Amino acid sequence: MADFNKDISIAYAENDSQGSSEKRRRGSALETNPWWKFGGRDRSFIPTRAQTSQTSLDKQQHSLDKPDQHRDIEDENTADDSVFNNAKAFDIYKPIEKYEGRHRFDPRATWSEAEEKKLVRRLDWRVCLWACVMFFALQLDRGNITQALSDNMLDDLGLTTNHFNNGMTIFYCSFLFAELPSQLISKKVGPDNWIPIVASSQSHLNGKNSFYICRFLLGFIEGGFIPDVILYLSYFYKNAELPIRLACFWTSYVGTNIAGSFLAYGILHLRKPGGWAGWRYLFAIEGGITAAIGIMSFLYLPPSPTQTKRKGIKGLLRPKEGWFSEREEVIMVTRILRDDPGKATMHNRQAISPRLLWESLSDYDMWPIYLIGLSWTIPMTPSTSYLTLTLRSLGFNVFETNLLVIPSSVLFILQLLFWTWFSEKFNQRFFVGLVSQIWSIPLLVALETLPPKFAGAQWARFAITSLIVGYPYAHAMLVAITSRNSGSVRTRTVGSSLYNMAVQTSNIISSQIYRKDDAPLYRRGNKVLIGIAAYNIVLFVGAKLYYAWKNHSRDQIWESMSSEERLNYLATTKDKGNKRLDFRFAH
Repeated sequence: MADFNKDISIAYAENDSQGSSEKRRRGSALETNPWWKFGGRDRSFIPTRAQTSQTSLDKQQHSLDKPDQHRDIEDENTADDSVFNNAKAFDIYKPIEKYEGRHRFDPRATWSEAEEKKLVRRLDWRVCLWACVMFFALQLDRGNITQALSDNMLDDLGLTTNHFNNGMTIFYCSFLFAELPSQLISKKVGPDNWIPIVASSQSHLNGKNSFYICRFLLGFIEGGFIPDVILYLSYFYKNAELPIRLACFWTSYVGTNIAGSFLAYGILHLRKPGGWAGWRYLFAIEGGITAAIGIMSFLYLPPSPTQTKRKGIKGLLRPKEGWFSEREEVIMVTRILRDDPGKATMHNRQAISPRLLWESLSDYDMWPIYLIGLSWTIPMTPSTSYLTLTLRSLGFNVFETNLLVIPSSVLFILQLLFWTWFSEKFNQRFFVGLVSQIWSIPLLVALETLPPKFAGAQWARFAITSLIVGYPYAHAMLVAITSRNSGSVRTRTVGSSLYNMAVQTSNIISSQIYRKDDAPLYRRGNKVLIGIAAYNIVLFVGAKLYYAWKNHSRDQIWESMSSEERLNYLATTKDKGNKRLDFRFAH
């Protein structure tokens, strides 16, 4: 590290010797896109050095035009690219002593673009893919309630749709209340240890009380899984890489609905007179699959990129010597911290203290995202939850119903992947989030205004409902922006939970919008959903303008400061994380 400081100091001195006017110039360290502009890149932390010459811009453009060229600290970490190009700034941003990857961090490291891409592909196969497998198992165990409904589960248990609504509310409440405690435990013991805990005991339901108890336990045990995985993936991926991986993560969630429909088609045929109902077999078999994947996850997941070697029974499914060479570990750690040095402010077994928890809870700059999470999915959720019941009420049988849910799931996946890619490609997130509301409003209006009976009514309502269920899903994008805008590990840990808690709260609200006295067309409920969609449009626009204003305000202050003044600010300020003047929000 000392040699690195010396090298940077020498490079700084050579650059400053080019002329006193350039030495003291107060240029832009990094441009921030206007709120209306599409394209460009976001960076979480702005360098202290101003853009000193056109040469640095030419070098940066050259590296973008020819990605296979080898990169070093002068190319990768120019004044427009990384905070680690300044010896004094390096002392401010360097990893804490106990950070698990500190021994592999080398800001002087060089590698080719092809080498990095190859390494990221390995991470995709070994880390991201298994995260998707775990989500598949989670959703298989908690989402098969929709297939069970098509097999007359409510009638078998003597329940009504209101009982079902109450059971789902209990599930979401327990899931909600488990989110933050689970995340805090995960931060202490490690997501690799905590994530695999799952449960499945639904095959023994015998009435209302057992239905309520089982939904509570299922939500309580599985609560926290999603923010745990988000935190875990952030250890391996850069900010711009995370959204598309999360899109794949939620693709597995929807893929479970497709696979679950085919599984249900076969398993529900096991129903026999005088024996177990088909839905009981469904819960038992799919619960066993979930349990097996949970055990395998405990034996497979590594704590971090530099901790992949097998140690005892933990890591039994990993090679004894680990997954990566020393050089590969250097690349992984260095590229992550060049992208976001805030990830090295805590180690992966460091607990969140009460003070840090309060600081994260009171971070008002994250509240716009939580507000969006509280309502943005509500216009589409009742149609999603009631899809199988709606199809049955339209006259389709059990097996037709389970196959007819597949088209909406396929559309959902295509929209999820496309809009997540679009949001990163064009550097626009909240405006993309608007699309989901603009998509839903005319469809909800159609459901509200269609007459009860007309030629082809059955298929028309099926088509409209399927389009609502297959809406542009911005969740992966919003989860990623929650992680990106946190600015610190402690806020990322708590913020991921709070956003997901907001989404679970929206599910609780959604479960009470379609009521029995409003069936089967739910005219009143659809009016409520249209109003909420209009409200969400205001939220997305407001959040976009808020973060653009925050960035613009900080740009004005930061660009008015010299490099020395910026360094002095960083060395003396009590601001932390996303409250610092060198931090910029993604929007």
